[in-house]
Amino acid sequence: MKLKPTHEVAPELQQSYRKNGWWGDITFSDILEKRVEEIPECVAFKDDYRVVSYAQLWSEVRRFAELLRRQGVGCGDVVTLQLPNRIEFPVVFFALELIGAVANKISPDLRAEELRYILTFSRSKAYVCAKQFKGFDYIGMLRGLRENLSEPICVVCVDPIEGDDVVSYADALSNLPALSDQDRVRMDPDQIMRMCFTSGTTGNPKGVLHSFNTTLCAARFLNRDMHVAQNDVLLAYLPVALNWGYLTLLQSVMAGACTVLLERFSARAALARIESERVTYIPTAPAAIVAMLNAPEQRVTDCSSLRVMVTGGASASPDMIREFESAFPTVHLIELYGMLETGFHSYTRLDDEPLMVIGTVGRCVDELEVGVLDDVGGLVEHGQTGELAARGPSVHLGYLDNARANVESFTPDGWFRTGDLGEIMDERGNIRISGRKKEIINRGGKKYFPREIEDLLYEHHAFLQIAVVGLADARLGERNCLCAVLQPGAQITLSEVVALLKDRVADYKLPEELVVLDEFPMTSSGKIRRAELIKQLSSRSG
Repeated sequence: MKLKPTHEVAPELQQSYRKNGWWGDITFSDILEKRVEEIPECVAFKDDYRVVSYAQLWSEVRRFAELLRRQGVGCGDVVTLQLPNRIEFPVVFFALELIGAVANKISPDLRAEELRYILTFSRSKAYVCAKQFKGFDYIGMLRGLRENLSEPICVVCVDPIEGDDVVSYADALSNLPALSDQDRVRMDPDQIMRMCFTSGTTGNPKGVLHSFNTTLCAARFLNRDMHVAQNDVLLAYLPVALNWGYLTLLQSVMAGACTVLLERFSARAALARIESERVTYIPTAPAAIVAMLNAPEQRVTDCSSLRVMVTGGASASPDMIREFESAFPTVHLIELYGMLETGFHSYTRLDDEPLMVIGTVGRCVDELEVGVLDDVGGLVEHGQTGELAARGPSVHLGYLDNARANVESFTPDGWFRTGDLGEIMDERGNIRISGRKKEIINRGGKKYFPREIEDLLYEHHAFLQIAVVGLADARLGERNCLCAVLQPGAQITLSEVVALLKDRVADYKLPEELVVLDEFPMTSSGKIRRAELIKQLSSRSG
């Protein structure tokens, strides 16, 4: 059974997307086959274990498709991938199209209860995983869940493994032919071909649905604006199981470039790959940049090949930007704003003057629209703060089996509500993010956005990471708590923090508590888990 969009794009918008060439008639396999024809011996991917050319990649893709076909996986079936940054991820992902299956990629960080929910809700027919990653036993987790799943599931392990209940990727591929043309499925570019689940910070995670067309255009637009070409070498340490990491792989294949997959990030490992592989392009989170800037190896590493670093997922502090420009004077630092539901929504540009766009996430992608909505869904004027909304060819096609979420997330005229608060701040359309709608702190009936205070405090050299959160208070509803990770050797007191902010912001926004931590709970994509942080602080005081 084929999955269908649960949110219909208006016919006039679809017509516009096709007329402008943003939606087309090609799929992933069309692009990969073209790369094989043009540059068969060029390296497509490298990881910690091996290297594959485009021709080798295509051969393995077709053989894995045959493996799944023989296991009974076919048109419309969902296959869940829980893999680290290894070559097997693009092999599995690209293979699914050839049998008409839908890819459901999930983070290696998810554990038993989260996996059980996602496998059940998505009605997954197969599950592909590593045997172990970071010391965790994925096969053991799945075996413990099997009796609680409503449907039988085919399990494929990409590492050598024994057992009648698990298919060994390596053993099967060594003995299988490529999928025949007779058995190959030709999917429609408008078909749902991938899903990914949201982080679930406000309840159960939601399954976001995308077609080839909504996916390909996002990668195409960023490639164009960042000048990604065949001679580029991309470094992927962001998890490829998450949206940005996955789209990076797609960018690479679309350009005929090479991607170096780093399974576990460390500043030392990343810097070593930049030098040895002559890396030119890196998508990243600010925390990884800070780690590299603070690494002793940075001062002696040859990073002259590096052309672009694109940062997103969290705000880059002005201090970090200045330090980056000093350490990497020839590298373009791009600030990007995007999400699973919209693709890459906005970013600064290669020709922007860095000092002119600090504090913004750039301007909207040319082919998308950005709007700022008031509380009743009306568009506000430039300079006014409201909820950011997106409309365009890379916006998702609805949530799986969640009509309520679709109604709440889309306006009647097709705007997708991002849940982020911000404003369009200048005539060029540069966007400033204020924070998440659900992160607003309400202290005694007076509301404000934490990012306003965080941006000011990043001016002080003591802070490495900052999060202002609201803690439950019997009298005020919420009180202001500043959580901080300090620079090595730095110290600061609450009274010093208040002095920094006094007379610059209203008194009700001043921190009333300072908690210094060794590290913050973070998502795999580099965002602070604020709900988890509040939970940790509440349990301390409770």
